[in-house]
Amino acid sequence: MRKSHPKKTRDHASAGGRAPLGAQPAVAEEVQERAFLVGLEVRTRGRGGAKVTAQAQAARDAATVSTAAGAKSGMPAHAPAKSSTNKPSIPEFDAEESLAELRTLAGSAGAKVVGEILQRRDRPDPATLIGAGKLEEIAGAAASVNADLLLFDHDLTASQQRNIEKIVHRRVIDRTQLILDIFARHARTREGQLQVELAQLQYMLPRLAGRGVEMSQLGGGIGTRGPGETQLETDRRKIARRVRHVEQQLENVRRIRAQQRQRRESAPVATVALVGYTNAGKSTLFNALTRAAVLASPRMFATLDPTIRGVVLPSKRKILMSDTVGFIRSLPHTLVSAFRATLEEVQRASLILHVSDASSRLSAEQDAQVEIVLKELEAEKKPRLRVMNKVDLLDMEVAESLMNDDQRDDAGSEGTKTVYVSAAEGTGLDRLLACIDAMIEEDRVSRVHLRVPQKEGKTLALLEAKARIYSRKYKDGAVELEVEAPESVVRRVREWVVE
Repeated sequence: MRKSHPKKTRDHASAGGRAPLGAQPAVAEEVQERAFLVGLEVRTRGRGGAKVTAQAQAARDAATVSTAAGAKSGMPAHAPAKSSTNKPSIPEFDAEESLAELRTLAGSAGAKVVGEILQRRDRPDPATLIGAGKLEEIAGAAASVNADLLLFDHDLTASQQRNIEKIVHRRVIDRTQLILDIFARHARTREGQLQVELAQLQYMLPRLAGRGVEMSQLGGGIGTRGPGETQLETDRRKIARRVRHVEQQLENVRRIRAQQRQRRESAPVATVALVGYTNAGKSTLFNALTRAAVLASPRMFATLDPTIRGVVLPSKRKILMSDTVGFIRSLPHTLVSAFRATLEEVQRASLILHVSDASSRLSAEQDAQVEIVLKELEAEKKPRLRVMNKVDLLDMEVAESLMNDDQRDDAGSEGTKTVYVSAAEGTGLDRLLACIDAMIEEDRVSRVHLRVPQKEGKTLALLEAKARIYSRKYKDGAVELEVEAPESVVRRVREWVVE
């Protein structure tokens, strides 16, 4: 039977009404908070007069030609198909699917979902987002299931958050604050913790006003004159000071990373960065390719701290592969800014592996959201290889058809190649490594004929380790070899090259 700690729960809930879910790990471990989800569908008028959701319109605007690469023949029913205008139709998040994603986020934050409600409106209410009448209904529903907090699948202004809390008498957390809390729970390294703290401080700073009597402005009557600075101003000054301190520490992290990157770039070793929507299977793919032991979890944002490992390609060239944080729809800008030190690996990568979930009906819309973040990082023009993961979850005939099409070396409208794999089962990984090998420009591979004296044991061992050997003949105390080797190896054996 689970023990209850009512006092700790009450203290946690009363901390200004703004404490993140994971702010007190000791309490979160003992008492699982009960969350009531609130979704909002805002409808706007399309060109033809039909109503479409604002999210749907944003997804259409964000869709790029990279999504057209998936509109090839043989794609499963959920994949984007070409319309009569030759543009890919993008399946968007509808309100129910958006609420389902919020449900998954709540689970990643350690909350138990005890109820949910979806409100459809033509426009958001400026005071309470969903309207006072609907809010009274939600307050009753949340009370009936004894919910500790309300999670909104929408960003709230500071005044909206205060107004809602006055009516429901419970803590209210919006989508951005929930994502920040998940990041805080999952950050393990000092760098990750600093980046999350910076994002939380930047989120909190404009929301201090009106958070209670203790932060109100000084009055003008007798006994209300203070030392000349309000509590609100004091708190802003403290947070601003802490922001500068964290930014300085992160700048030190960036400097160290730049030094490490400079040392890596002095050798002809390419870096390949994995990007994609959260829970697309990036860490599972990373583990399968590098034999690493990075945490692979179905929970959202299981990976926050960057990991770099070496991978040997079929040409025997070595590359460095970087696993990065997953992206998500409406990823808070403060997080993108705070994690810039980590995401610099994406900016400096020679090749980007864009990992998508082939089994998701919304893979095209998710890809469009990834494009938004890549553009913000100014990395959208980097060489790209699209990896459709989780083909093991598709119908067997469809998966085989897709992988056979892949073997024909098809490309998208801008030459973006697509490879189909199952990281969990190891299917298609050899094909993926071969494609990476063909796209890496650093330390290009060439085919040469060599005549190496047999006494040159170190040179022969080097060729065995670093080159593909196609033929070998022993003649007159020498070894004649036909090899395919990287330029860095060819330079070391140049004196034995036979023109």
